[in-house]
Amino acid sequence: MVGVDDDTRALEIGVLTMKFLRNVVVLVALAALVFAVPASAVTVPWQHAKEVALPKGSTGIPDGFLPSLSCVSARECVAGGDYTTTAGATNGLIVSETNGTWRAPITLVAPVGANVNPDVTIFDVSCGAAGNCAAVGSYEDSARNIVPFTANEVNGKWLRSRELTLPKNAIVNGQSGELRAVECSSAYNCSAVGEYFDNYRAYPRSQGFVATEVRGHWSIAREVLIAQKTNFNPFVTFAQLACSSLGNCVGVGSFIDAHDVTEGLVVSQVRGVWHKGEEVSVPANASAFSGASLSEVTCLARSTCDALGTFISQTGALEAMATSGANGAWGRAVELTMPAGANANPHVFLFGFDGIACASSGNCSAGGQYKSSTGAYQGFLANEVNGAWSPAVEMALPAGGRSGGQNGGVVALACPAVGECQASGSYLDTAGAYQAVTLSEIDGVWQRGVKVTLPSSASTVGVDGGIYDIVCPTPSSCVGVGSYLKGGADYEGFTLQT
Repeated sequence: MVGVDDDTRALEIGVLTMKFLRNVVVLVALAALVFAVPASAVTVPWQHAKEVALPKGSTGIPDGFLPSLSCVSARECVAGGDYTTTAGATNGLIVSETNGTWRAPITLVAPVGANVNPDVTIFDVSCGAAGNCAAVGSYEDSARNIVPFTANEVNGKWLRSRELTLPKNAIVNGQSGELRAVECSSAYNCSAVGEYFDNYRAYPRSQGFVATEVRGHWSIAREVLIAQKTNFNPFVTFAQLACSSLGNCVGVGSFIDAHDVTEGLVVSQVRGVWHKGEEVSVPANASAFSGASLSEVTCLARSTCDALGTFISQTGALEAMATSGANGAWGRAVELTMPAGANANPHVFLFGFDGIACASSGNCSAGGQYKSSTGAYQGFLANEVNGAWSPAVEMALPAGGRSGGQNGGVVALACPAVGECQASGSYLDTAGAYQAVTLSEIDGVWQRGVKVTLPSSASTVGVDGGIYDIVCPTPSSCVGVGSYLKGGADYEGFTLQT
C-alpha cells in the first residue's frame, strides 16, 4: 500500500473512504504491548499458510486483492478475488474448499458482452449452503462501461456471471456501477448493495442501489432513496452488508446531506422490504461537520446488527464510533476510546472489510488503525461487554516486531464465543518487512500476536499483502485468506486454517 499522509487520510472520510477500498492494502500494524497471559491460556494453533494455486497463465493477484471469504463450516468455504493473465486481462477468481480440501481455482466467466479484457473484480462472496454461493462485483463491457454483475454457484458448479440490471434512471454510456456486498441467508436467496451513476441531464450523480435474489432470480436493482434531504449529488457509497435472517438485512456506507456534510448511512431490509436509507445519529461530541461514515457491519442470527465507522469530533479529531440496531431502528452511535497514549487526533482509519464481529448481543469486538502520541500508526482492538464498549487496547506484536508502520491496522475479526475471538493482519518487523499475524482473545484478554509462516519460505507479505478475512465457525476452527509478495511485484494468494 502506498504511504498515506494525514491530509490524505482526512479526505478519505465519507465518500472517499469507500471509493478507496478497492485499492487499499490490508496491512495490519500491531503495536508492541505486553498483556498478562493466563497460565491456562492456549492460543489457536494456526497452521502454516498455503499458497492458492492460480489458473494457468496467471501473473499473480493485482494489488494483492483477495478480499472475501465465506464458510458454511470449517471445511466448506469459498474465497473470491481476481487475477491477471500474461495477456494483460483481469479475471474473477474463485477458490473453494470442499470437505477440508482446497480445490483447483475457477475463473469466473464474464457476462455476455464483456470487453476482451473484462477487468472482472469480485468484491464479495457469500454462501447460503455448501455448494450454493453467490459472488458480486464489477466488469467492463464492450462499450467500456463498468457494470455490476452477479454469479451463482449451484450444487457445486459456478454458472456464468450475469450483468445486474440497474435502475431505470441509470446512465447508459459512461456508467461506473459496482456491486459492493452480498449476503445469502439461504441457498439462492441473497441481498446485495452497490452504487451507480444516474442519467441526470446536467451530469451523472452517484446513487446507491439494492438488489435481491429470490429462489435463484435476481431482481432489477432499485435506487436507494434517503429519508433526509441530500446534496444535489448525494455521492452514496456502500461498504458492507449483513443479514440477521432471510429478508432482514442492513447495508452501511455514507452519503452527503443538504448541508454538504458526509453522514453515515444505513439501509435496512425488513421482512423482505427495503426501506429508505437513514442517517446515523453521531456521538454527542461530533462536530457539526461530522464527516461520518460507516464501513463495517455484522448481524447476529435473528437478533441485532452492529456497525463500525468514523466521525470528526468537535476538536477536529478523527475518531471511531459504533452503533447497533434491529428491524430498521438504530440508536445513537458511541465513540470508541483509543488506547492510552493515543495522539490527540488519533486519525482512526478503518479498512472496510470485517473489522467488527459479535458473539452475542452486546458482546462484540472491533479493530482498526490509530495514531499514537509518538506519531506511529498502530492497530487497536476494542471490546464491547454486556452492551458497554471498553477503551481500546494496542495490539501486541510478535517477537521481532518493530512497529505497525504507516499502513497498519486491524483488518478482520471473528468471534465464535463471548470473550473468545480472533483478529488478523500484518505488522512491520525489525528488518523493515511486513509480516502476517494472527491474534487470539482468551477469556476476554487479547494475547500477543503470532507471526504467520508464509508459503514457499517467502520473506514478506509486501506492502500490498496481508490477511483480508477470517471466519471462525467454532472457537477452535478458523479459516483465513490473504496474499503475500512472492517475488518482484508478483503477489500470490494464501489460505490459512487452524
